[in-house]
Amino acid sequence: MEFLLDPNIWAGFITLVVLEVVLGIDNLVFIAILADKLPPEQRDKARVIGLSLALIMRLALLSVISWLMALTNPLFNVAGLDFSGRDLILLFGGLFLVYKAVSELHENMEGKPHAHTSNAAYAAFGAVVAQIVVLDAVFSLDAVITAVGMVDNIYVMMAAVIVAVTIMLIASKPLTKFVNAHPTVVVLCLSFLLMIGFSLIAEGLGFHIPKGYLYAAMGFAILIEAFNQVSSRNQAKHQARIPRRLRTTEAVMRIMGGKTSTETEAIAKEADKADFVVEERYMIGGVLTLGERSVASIMTPRNHISWVDLDKGAAHMREVVMAVPHSLFPVCRGDLDHLVTVAKAKDLLDVLDDEAALQALLQAAAKPVSVFEGMKVLDAIPSLRQAKGSLVMVTDEFGSVSGLVTPLDVFEAIAGEFPDADESLDLIKVDDTHYIAKGSLDVYQLELQLGVSDLVDDDASYVNVAGLMLYEAESLPHVGMVVERAGLRFEVLSLQERSIDKVRISRL
Repeated sequence: MEFLLDPNIWAGFITLVVLEVVLGIDNLVFIAILADKLPPEQRDKARVIGLSLALIMRLALLSVISWLMALTNPLFNVAGLDFSGRDLILLFGGLFLVYKAVSELHENMEGKPHAHTSNAAYAAFGAVVAQIVVLDAVFSLDAVITAVGMVDNIYVMMAAVIVAVTIMLIASKPLTKFVNAHPTVVVLCLSFLLMIGFSLIAEGLGFHIPKGYLYAAMGFAILIEAFNQVSSRNQAKHQARIPRRLRTTEAVMRIMGGKTSTETEAIAKEADKADFVVEERYMIGGVLTLGERSVASIMTPRNHISWVDLDKGAAHMREVVMAVPHSLFPVCRGDLDHLVTVAKAKDLLDVLDDEAALQALLQAAAKPVSVFEGMKVLDAIPSLRQAKGSLVMVTDEFGSVSGLVTPLDVFEAIAGEFPDADESLDLIKVDDTHYIAKGSLDVYQLELQLGVSDLVDDDASYVNVAGLMLYEAESLPHVGMVVERAGLRFEVLSLQERSIDKVRISRL
């Protein structure tokens, strides 16, 4: 055991470990590229098998070192060149590396990329492992010959090889992720393999190329690539600081073949002022939620509809029409479920005192358009177009009228409330953390105005604040009832008969 105290042994061991790791990086990179052809769940297994085979091959080659040294004896002569067993292995190994590197470069640059999707075509596990075995044989021979030339003690060689392969095994996964995430690194590594393959061919033909030249070229290329990666990362950070609206504008201008003008940049930067950003985000959020909102969430509910009853006479109808500032009224007999038509307030006032004219108006009026309350808002837009500015009645699954909807309701769902003269805002801000809301306030609008989420479950049947509170409390409403949801506290302030009228909302 005295040889363990020899500093020359330790110096050779450490140097050999570093050199074996450097020599093994090429093997590791190519294993990473080959493993990327496999399904994701098999890649780690292929890397471990590949590096384990590399370790076994190197130890096996070291164990037959005497035979390996004999491979340097000439076997035959061609055109004045002597070829040994070692030369033939290096020559054919170099040709194989050049072939594989060129094939991979072609596939990466012009061929079909390896799409990581569920229906992607992956290589067979056995075929990839077979290629790894061939590569391991080539790289292991080069590494073992290097070890033989540096150290005389076979046990030191084996220990250095085991340590080097263990280091590579630990670093294989992060290195593979990095290589696969950066296409330029893949091309650079394949270029290195071309250089190594060429050097092996030259070695096989008897032309010795000092390894230092190869390592210097590779090191310089890696240094340049490192600068490029840092530059790309800094550029990405700079782009992240540019307003998203400006980046979008520039992208659209590039697609259209133009350049972003100074005026466009100034407008985009001006648009990033806080107040405008809040309004814009609200409107974008309103548009994006239209596809998941039902008509019931934006309609005027049945108990808030102003309508005229033909059975109550002209005086009553005139009183109703004059009491509210609406231009259109549902005309019914007895109740809303017996809808006759939808008429303009002006036309009604003109014929109320003339029964014949009133009947003629009712007969000439178009049949009311109706939609189902569970229909999505986007799906109901064609019906709103068909109504040509008139009211669209909303019915439930039993055919009863549950509300009405107009184009203004769709616009309010996007841009916020536009209350009539006889209405007040559904949400009033008291301070930064407290609000007073109506029980009929649409929950989607509340999410947009307060900047919160998770107020509406996917399977929830409620559409307003009152429904949310009843859904959470699972009991009849009463003044003082409190519900907490999504970082908000809801407290009932007043009731209108049996329904929730006013609610205090506080941020927790």
